[in-house]
Amino acid sequence: MKKTTETLRGNYFFKQDELIHVNRNDENFVGPFHDHDFLEIAYIVEGEGFHHIGESVQKVRKGELFYLPIGISHVFRPKSTSGQKLVVINCLFSHSLMPKLIAFASEKQTVDFLWRMRDGLLGNYSVRDRNDRFERLFQSMFEQYSTPAPGCEDMLHALLFQLVVELHRSMSESEKTDQSLPKEAAFQDLLHYLRNNCEQELTLSHLAHLSGFSARHLQRLFHQHTGQSWFKYWQSVRVRRSSELLLRTSDKIQHIAEAVGYKDIHSFNTVFKRLTGLTPSQYRKRD
Repeated sequence: MKKTTETLRGNYFFKQDELIHVNRNDENFVGPFHDHDFLEIAYIVEGEGFHHIGESVQKVRKGELFYLPIGISHVFRPKSTSGQKLVVINCLFSHSLMPKLIAFASEKQTVDFLWRMRDGLLGNYSVRDRNDRFERLFQSMFEQYSTPAPGCEDMLHALLFQLVVELHRSMSESEKTDQSLPKEAAFQDLLHYLRNNCEQELTLSHLAHLSGFSARHLQRLFHQHTGQSWFKYWQSVRVRRSSELLLRTSDKIQHIAEAVGYKDIHSFNTVFKRLTGLTPSQYRKRD
């Protein structure tokens, strides 16, 4: 049976002009399978359970961290209904915060990593904590958010920056020991290609020819790295690009639709509203 997915909106979590929200949840069997229009980094601070993400299910336990990009469907569940807990601290942050984080950075590798995060080029990622370095950051963020004090917003942004740098280090360490790195790099190049060619009419067969992967293996890679089929990911890339054009230019919506590969304005409007919850004109006027 196909899961019903609910889309969580940042404007529900981010109060006033805040761009970050930190909470601590006892996961249950009631919370919906969901995606969201913000970025999320989650850390398990207590218990065991399962992480349903895309079409896969992972066993999870205390000390594991998860990076979840915009648009990926997931939910945490406890191990059983017998009172065993699964407690997660969630750091939710707006895509609008990315320019500030990028401004914090001075090393090129960190800047490049943040740009990849900003452009939606990082797939979901999980890692085991080492030496409790992630746990300390999450506990500090939760304390700052729960007991506001002068300067707490700047402190939260600084802690988030530290968290992202640690995430980058963790990914880099994993890549050094990953014998399949050339293939992973080829797939990341393919994601860059999609991002830079929104206007083209692309098919899975074309991408397979371009990358050297079989079409079947490409589908597996898209699910593994993005939690989506290649076509849903392709739609999300186009909508993300069109949302940027809506806010940064005064171009007509018809022209923007064509610029991201939609010849039919009605199809564009339908996909845009399904992924953002707003029509293109509403999205442009929301600020």
